[in-house]
Amino acid sequence: MNKEKRTQIFERLKAANPNPTTELVYSTPFELLIAVILSAQATDVGVNKATAKLFPVANTPEAILALGVDGLKEYIKTIGLFNSKAENVIKTCRALVEQHNSVVPETREALEALPGVGRKTANVVLNTAFGQPTMAVDTHIFRVSNRTGIAPGKNVLEVEKRLVRLVPKPYLQDAHHWLILHGRYTCTARKPKCGSCIIEDLCEFKDKREYLD
Repeated sequence: MNKEKRTQIFERLKAANPNPTTELVYSTPFELLIAVILSAQATDVGVNKATAKLFPVANTPEAILALGVDGLKEYIKTIGLFNSKAENVIKTCRALVEQHNSVVPETREALEALPGVGRKTANVVLNTAFGQPTMAVDTHIFRVSNRTGIAPGKNVLEVEKRLVRLVPKPYLQDAHHWLILHGRYTCTARKPKCGSCIIEDLCEFKDKREYLD
């Protein structure tokens, strides 16, 4: 895929959704960090239901630490893998209090050193909370990047690096939101909605014909 076609794709995605953002509900970098940790292998809708009850009660590292692992589990038990996530959230809160004055760090290295925080989670926080042009590649972005030809790659890191290099700079800050939403609602895994896709004519997906009806 050439630069001109990529530019047109992101022009259209921006025109359709000028101010994209995460579907996770949060009001501070700390709330976003906790929500993203909880969102691994879970839906944003499910996480939002749990944090709607948790955050009014505890939305600082100290407050969640005060709940303890068992207390936290009561709020997040509807989320998949809640036992291990509760352990990681408590450990992360302790690390934030002891090492970062209860403030979410703004570097990848410091974020990835927190329990339960991998590269993708760090990228979401850096981009969405701190405005850094990072690319958090999840299953949706990996699929869309490969299927459309925007930035094909054999693994998540390869796709991430290609996207950061190939997405036109004016669109890089919001690109991961557009791609996630496109993968979640249009370029779906089993039956992509090619017939109603706003970038269908620019996409290089070889089998799109069978999904155009």
